[in-house]
Amino acid sequence: MKRRLYSVVLMLAALSMVSLLSGCPASMSATDYTRNQARTAQNVEHGIVQSVREVRIEGTRSGVGTIAGGAVGGVLGSQVGRGAGRTLATIGGGLAGAAAGSAIEEGTTRQPGLEITVRLDSGRTVSITQAADAAFSTGDRVRVMTDRYGTARVVR
Repeated sequence: MKRRLYSVVLMLAALSMVSLLSGCPASMSATDYTRNQARTAQNVEHGIVQSVREVRIEGTRSGVGTIAGGAVGGVLGSQVGRGAGRTLATIGGGLAGAAAGSAIEEGTTRQPGLEITVRLDSGRTVSITQAADAAFSTGDRVRVMTDRYGTARVVR
C-alpha cells in the first residue's frame, strides 16, 4: 500500500512538472521582450516586405519532458511483474517514458512562424523568422529592430 501511494505521488509530481514547464517556451513573438531586452537601445531600420513564407518553429528540448516522462514510465513499469521481470519493466518503462516525454515537450512547444524578407531603405535585404502572431503582406512598410546581440524582429 505504501509503495503504491509513493508511486502515485511520484507520477503526479512528474506530470505536474511537465505541464508547468512545457508550457513555457521562449517566445518568438515580435511583441514579447525578455527582461534583458527591456530598457536597452535597439537599432531600427525601415523597409518594405518583399515576401512572407509560413514556417514551423521547432519546440524546446529542455530535458524536462525527458526526465518527467522517464520518471512516469519507470513508475508505471515498476507496477508490472516481480523480481527480474519487474526490474526490466521498470527500465523499459523509464526508457519509453523518456522518449515519449521528450516528443511531447517538443510537440507542445512547437509554433507556427513567418519568414519575412525585407528590403531595407539602405538597399540591404534581410530575412527574419519570428512567431506568426501578426500578419504581414508583400509591400507592407515595416521596421526591423535589432538588439545588440543580433536578435531581430519585424514590426509595423
